[in-house]
Amino acid sequence: MTRRRLTPEEIELWRRVAQTAERFHPERRPLADPAPKPKPVKVAKPRFGGFEIGARARREPPPHALAPGISDQVARQPLRMDKKMFGRMKRGKILPDGKIDLHGMTQAQAHPALTAFILRAHGEGKRLVLVVTGKGKSKADDDPIPTRPGVLKHQVPHWLAMPPLSGAVLQVAEAHLRHGGTGAYYVYLRRGAGG
Repeated sequence: MTRRRLTPEEIELWRRVAQTAERFHPERRPLADPAPKPKPVKVAKPRFGGFEIGARARREPPPHALAPGISDQVARQPLRMDKKMFGRMKRGKILPDGKIDLHGMTQAQAHPALTAFILRAHGEGKRLVLVVTGKGKSKADDDPIPTRPGVLKHQVPHWLAMPPLSGAVLQVAEAHLRHGGTGAYYVYLRRGAGG
């Protein structure tokens, strides 16, 4: 069935008929002219962490690393020492005043050895010391949860950021290649009792 528009004569006839009609329930309020239909409101599609409902998934899955690598974490630390001195240190132009090698130690052995070394160096007024951790051994990783090599390489920056060492340490940075590269850290100490 096709719809057709009413002619002006038909509209006028309908109005006259409607005026003569009586209400079934006169006690009820008469209905007002129906309000015009509201225009549809555009609702923004909800977003979940960069994903919009209805959008297609990315073609390449994200990498499995949940946190940035320890090298990135150390590099992102705010600069708390003289910028010029930091640049010289990072280029390997400053010789460390002391060195500790944690190679072959377990965490239980390395933590107290590092604590004693840093506190002693700070007490002696040394400013730059080298902490050698090694890069860690790579092994076949068939665990469902990936593990990073180098337990001490990852733990040492955390130990240096916690008391009692945090009170003595001003800056931590990866060493220059001539001092061990990514397998060692420069630890720049605050001015101590001897300095």
